Amino acid sequence: MRAIGAASAALLGAAALALTAPPAAAVDPFVVSPSTVNPGGRVVLSAPGCSGTAMASSGVFDTVTIPAGGSTMATVDWDARRGTVYTVSFTCAGGSPGSAQLTIASARTSSTAVPTVTRTSTVTAAPSGVRGGLGGSVGTWNAGELAAGGALVAAATAGTVYLVRRRTASRRH
Repeated sequence: MRAIGAASAALLGAAALALTAPPAAAVDPFVVSPSTVNPGGRVVLSAPGCSGTAMASSGVFDTVTIPAGGSTMATVDWDARRGTVYTVSFTCAGGSPGSAQLTIASARTSSTAVPTVTRTSTVTAAPSGVRGGLGGSVGTWNAGELAAGGALVAAATAGTVYLVRRRTASRRH
């Protein structure tokens, strides 16, 4: 009987994990990293959704060419308005256009490092310090992730209650 309970708990945990994992095909077709930067800062632009060369342009940096399968760096203008969200427009050679958002930080941040760049023959980056910061903890609420997390907690609680009640019921004999 204990093997059945352990197998049920393992199956329930595996199902909850599978439901909360992001789909493998969910790749952003256009990426601006970091998505928030100070005026004069640098951002890495990539277009993994494009099969060939892509162009990226915005009102806060010069138009740049992104090689197929790679990325490039752009420097944000020093006169970019703090707290403003700018649209970065991408155009794929032989593909559909798209966009991503770039936010200019409302206050000066202490980070001094340069984002990582995929090395290609046309991209060079100067070495710099470590980029410390908040990581993935800053962003918007995602309703799907919140629902999946709530379902996972509910499933774990229900499984625990079921196993505890079943164990105490078998000891009453």
